[in-house]
Amino acid sequence: MATVAVLGAGLLGSGMVENLLAKGERVVVWNRTASKLAPLVEKGAIAAPDPAAAVTGAERVHLVLTSDDAVDATIAALQPGLTPGTPILDHSTNLPDRVNVRYARLRAEGVRYFHAPVFMSPQNARDGSGILLVAGPAAEVEALTPALATMTGRVWNVGERPDLAAVHKLFGNGVLIALAATMGDLFTIGAAQGIDAAGVLSLFEVFKPGNALPFIGGRVANAGTAPASFELAMARKDVRLMIEAAGGPDGLVVLPGIATAMDKAIAEGLGDKDFAVFAWPRRRRLA
Repeated sequence: MATVAVLGAGLLGSGMVENLLAKGERVVVWNRTASKLAPLVEKGAIAAPDPAAAVTGAERVHLVLTSDDAVDATIAALQPGLTPGTPILDHSTNLPDRVNVRYARLRAEGVRYFHAPVFMSPQNARDGSGILLVAGPAAEVEALTPALATMTGRVWNVGERPDLAAVHKLFGNGVLIALAATMGDLFTIGAAQGIDAAGVLSLFEVFKPGNALPFIGGRVANAGTAPASFELAMARKDVRLMIEAAGGPDGLVVLPGIATAMDKAIAEGLGDKDFAVFAWPRRRRLA
């Protein structure tokens, strides 16, 4: 029976531990707040007193931590117990630059570090569903993939660039956070118009904007160089109507900022360009 170490017992880390235990793995867990380990120990996990003890004899090490600082401190603490060649899979959401520095330093020390962030809820982690991204040397990632596949619905090998999974994780979280903010604005408009949240959401049972993400991304990437399918000036008018329908900008999170960015692009003479030209000022400057 393989021993797997999981360091970090927050919601996501605990879900991963439960998944591994359900698959018959021997799981050793460590968490800075030791009291969080009790429910996992009741389910069969083995609590370790410190990171070095947690990784001693482990076949794989999984980090599920809150920040780059926590990752660096935990790796430094676990290294005395790490068996040479044991892979460290870091599932934390990290800054790409710090992933690069960490990867180069650890690899120079002979430590097989991989950044492997996930798109998973705690329930996904328990169920072994969701998406796990991993960056690193192709042959090493390929060898790890069967074990990682038991923890997720899909393993995506993003390539050998060490920080690439970290960048993609920020892309994904950026979309999720922006969508949450946008939904808040839509609920504010709905409330002002006498429509509850369920009524707002009913639109998306028919209109599926997620399918348009690649199309919209292409429009933004071209930044006004493609023929307009919806002119910026007309889109700005619609944003004005949205803000007015909400009763004004107070309480809106996204739309006032969009209006400001559109006004700036229109002032640059781009009102007749495709509406997406407002969204990437850096591309406009380079064009």
